[in-house]
Amino acid sequence: MVELSLVIPAFNEEKNVSLLYEKLKPILDKLNRSYEIIYVDDGSTDQTFSMLEQLHQKDQNVKVIQFRRNFQKAAALSAGFFRAKGSIIITMDADLQDNPDEIPKFLDQINNGSDLVVGWKYKRKDSWTKTVPSKIFNILVRSLTGIKIHDSDCNFRAMKADVIKDMNIYSGLYRYIPSIASSHGAKIDEIKVVHHSRKFGKSKYGFGRLFKGVFDLLTVKFLLSYAKRPLHFFGGIGTFLFFVGFVLGFYLLYLKYFLNLLIGSRPLLILSLLFIILGAQFISIGLIGEMITSNSYQPEKQYTIKREL
Repeated sequence: MVELSLVIPAFNEEKNVSLLYEKLKPILDKLNRSYEIIYVDDGSTDQTFSMLEQLHQKDQNVKVIQFRRNFQKAAALSAGFFRAKGSIIITMDADLQDNPDEIPKFLDQINNGSDLVVGWKYKRKDSWTKTVPSKIFNILVRSLTGIKIHDSDCNFRAMKADVIKDMNIYSGLYRYIPSIASSHGAKIDEIKVVHHSRKFGKSKYGFGRLFKGVFDLLTVKFLLSYAKRPLHFFGGIGTFLFFVGFVLGFYLLYLKYFLNLLIGSRPLLILSLLFIILGAQFISIGLIGEMITSNSYQPEKQYTIKREL
């Protein structure tokens, strides 16, 4: 059995992965816990895998997963979670901006009863193109999900394995792991962590990430509120449209049979029929959604692995 698993996605981080290992090893050895370090090479086009291969040959605690192409961070994290053996899982980035010295603080918080602990980059060392979108993003997350943490999408996290093992993480939903875990009843806390400036490589994210994050946030909001009852969402819209169409149709019948007015050429007639049809379609979508369950999701189908050490 392994007590602690570190899952570290890496994409074109050839100058960082070895330095990160050299910083991690003495800290993990001092913990007196069995551990594994799982690097997930997310389809790097530089020498990242070669560097990871050398680390694996030097230390059997280092496990390496190499994707055939870049499948993005959600798939990389899912692959690491699927193979992690530790009762506690820590995720962090490979760019050396997360400080490994903070790991004992995460573990102390877990030992104090937290199920998932999120790092709060209190003094973030990034350009405004990353900090401004992040602030906007976190305001939206707090507003729509109700989770009161400052840095929801920070990948420096520690969590009990049972919190994450059955979680469906795909696309950009890795940013909302705290929100999803909270909806499942997990106790979420955050700690302030030291953040460093990037020394090597380039950031993979910019201002455009905000727009993708908004769509992912709407997805999370829908999944958290209506994943098990899609009819409540689509049926509500359908019922409203159907009701409006019915009222308009009733009004047209009043004009025809009580006031003897012609209604065949009125645009209102077409609008009434359109609302009734759309309402029926939305209700039908909701009923179909009720028949589709999340149990059909298979996390290992998000990616293909070229080799595994």
